[in-house]
Amino acid sequence: MQLRQKVIFLAIAPLIVALCAIALFVRQQAIALAHEQHATIQRAYLASKQAELRHYVDLASHSIAHLTASGRDDPATLAEAKRILQSLSFGDDGYFFVYDMDGRNLMHPRQPELVGRDLWNLHDQFGAPTIQNIVAVAKQGGGLVRYNWVKPSTNKSAPKLGYVVPVPQWGWIMGSGLYLDDVQAALDQVDAQQSRNIETTMWWIAGLAILATLVIGGAGLALNISESRVADTKLKALAQRVVDSQEQERARLSRDLHDGISQWLVSIKLQIEAGIIRMKGTPDQQRQAHASFERTAEELNKVLGEVRRISHDLRPTLLDDLGLAAALDHLAEEFSQHSGMPVTFDVTGDAEHLPQTVGTVLFRIAQEALTNIERHAGARHIDLALHAGDGRVLLTIADDGAGFDAEGVATHPQRGIGLRNMMERLDAIGGHLDIASSAAGTTVRASVELET
Repeated sequence: MQLRQKVIFLAIAPLIVALCAIALFVRQQAIALAHEQHATIQRAYLASKQAELRHYVDLASHSIAHLTASGRDDPATLAEAKRILQSLSFGDDGYFFVYDMDGRNLMHPRQPELVGRDLWNLHDQFGAPTIQNIVAVAKQGGGLVRYNWVKPSTNKSAPKLGYVVPVPQWGWIMGSGLYLDDVQAALDQVDAQQSRNIETTMWWIAGLAILATLVIGGAGLALNISESRVADTKLKALAQRVVDSQEQERARLSRDLHDGISQWLVSIKLQIEAGIIRMKGTPDQQRQAHASFERTAEELNKVLGEVRRISHDLRPTLLDDLGLAAALDHLAEEFSQHSGMPVTFDVTGDAEHLPQTVGTVLFRIAQEALTNIERHAGARHIDLALHAGDGRVLLTIADDGAGFDAEGVATHPQRGIGLRNMMERLDAIGGHLDIASSAAGTTVRASVELET
């Protein structure tokens, strides 16, 4: 996985985790809110039903109050009370019922077949003693009671909330009830709506997560493509600069070989040929030939020195044999000899055990910096310093030349190839190049962090 892909993944993964956490939290809170709303609505419905039942039973009690207050308990009075209660109804499933304290039904307008029957041992489908519970509440002075009873409109058993009161003058239990299946249906509808709302919210969060992932992925892909194009452009430019550098190095070697070594070799060849001819002549000519051969030997020594110089420029053997410090010392000495510009070299710290790659890069930077000083700075003195310690190596090249615009030259398309080469060499090994230049001189600092 490439770095850009890792960055995109690290951007998307926390987003998805955060959205999942938000979704779970929202879902948990929504479910808790739905349960609370269910309980609130249920309490409100039941409170409303309870108040309604009390009002109905109070109305029924008032409707027969004149009969109970008369103190009569003859059959005619009791029959009149039953008739009044039987006439009071509210809807298809709202009615009043009357039992005695022993559980015998005395009046039931919706189920007349129950009238006169002893229902004391009647149990609902869950095994609860329905009439016994009603009688027990009535004996305590009346109140609410829950039980299951057949609903007249559907002829099916349904939960019912009853309210009963005693009629002590006649030993009756009078009451009424409201079926709760419509309350449960309303609550189920509310729960279903809440579930749909939660599901819709989850889908919205999922959609936003997918959209955000696609946006980040698309932006990352676009950035990838853009960066790839920029990288390709930079790579092509770098390759071209490498080719240009190689061509310049080849041209320099060609000039050195043609203008220096080649001319010396031609001169030596002519001197040798002239000496051979003179060796066949008079003794005086033989002496001239001997002097010519001595000059030829001196010329050969110069040619060997030039070959060693070119070889040292390409790859100094001291760098491999004795290390960077010795190679820089030799470079400073050679540069002083052929340029006439004094170079002071100073080394501090442990510079003998540097990695070969670091030593090569710093040596090439020193070569490039000295070449630039010789060509452009017009300096009178150069300070070359190498410091190694604290996990870092620092190479400093300072001169007292005219200075230059470092930023402008480094970014110029036709100039600053040497500076770019130095920067790219250091970048390749994780180093840093710093250039400070003014009219008082230029200081080049190349630093590399060493791996411990």
